[in-house]
Amino acid sequence: NGAETSIEERRWFASQAFAVSSGYDTDIFNYFASTAVPCPIEERDALRIAFDDSKKMRYGENPHQNGTFFGDFDEMFSQLHGKEISYNNLLDIDAAVCLISEFKDPTFAVLKHNNACGLATRPTIAEAWKDALAGDPVSAFGGVLITNGTVDEAAAEEINKIFFEVIIAPSYTDGALEILKQKKNRIILVIKKALDTKRQFRSILNGALVQDRDLKIETVDDLKQVTEKAVTPEQAADLLFANKIVKNSKSNAIVLAKGGMLLASGVGQTSRVDALKQAIEKAHSFGFDLHGAVMASDAFFPFPDCVEIAHEAGVTAVIHPGGSIRDNESVDFCNAHDMAMVTTGFRHFKH
Repeated sequence: NGAETSIEERRWFASQAFAVSSGYDTDIFNYFASTAVPCPIEERDALRIAFDDSKKMRYGENPHQNGTFFGDFDEMFSQLHGKEISYNNLLDIDAAVCLISEFKDPTFAVLKHNNACGLATRPTIAEAWKDALAGDPVSAFGGVLITNGTVDEAAAEEINKIFFEVIIAPSYTDGALEILKQKKNRIILVIKKALDTKRQFRSILNGALVQDRDLKIETVDDLKQVTEKAVTPEQAADLLFANKIVKNSKSNAIVLAKGGMLLASGVGQTSRVDALKQAIEKAHSFGFDLHGAVMASDAFFPFPDCVEIAHEAGVTAVIHPGGSIRDNESVDFCNAHDMAMVTTGFRHFKH
């Protein structure tokens, strides 16, 4: 250009140069902050984040908002088919990956607006899909599907019967892909790498909130029996199953489950009683019998009202963190009505 540049071009070149050098300095800072001097996150006085990869979204949460994803999407996923991934797709994909990582046996989940509306663990992926969809076939419309096993033709034939935005799996058979690719906009993803981040960031006010990810997964050893009636091995399995789902649901959250299947949940409510009533009404609307079901709560019960309502619906076992000064009132009700209750000591709020 005749050895000439405009002030606008020089500013752009400068921004690119400092993007490289500042990213390098950020890597060095984070290395020393995390390894050279042990420093808990709550004691740090500076936060440095640098992403060199960016992906422009069609728009943000709504069409009038701009949106960009900063991060290496291709490191975690291969997109085999479908339209461009949206901002909202990414939010649901993140929630789906976090949820499915909790399960080891063949499991299928359906998510809508970051919450599971259907989830089941079964001997095969096809069976898991069938019961996951049965949990809420209405909300599954336009949802994000995820499984931890190979999607075969039997599963694909059933999955193909509904409209959904995204499906995520570690692998697909050739026959399954042929079926699923029949819809040109359907996003088909292969997850190549587990989510390995240990911290979460959220912009707020004029700054950012940083916290450790909630990586606690309760086991049988974490269950503290607080009622006279002990949980059976089958109830313990269902309680741990429900607890994984409620942990990944928006607070206030209640999950009802039985036999390795999500029967219904109440999520994002301002009252835990409302969350429970929502779950019960939803379960009944799809014809589920709650007798013998278990209930999981993401936080303790400050009053015995939830346990009373659950008992009337047929719930026989309850899991929650415990820690209320009135825990004994819920325990006393359970003892008087032949219910089992366990506490974990771990709260799982998700806002």
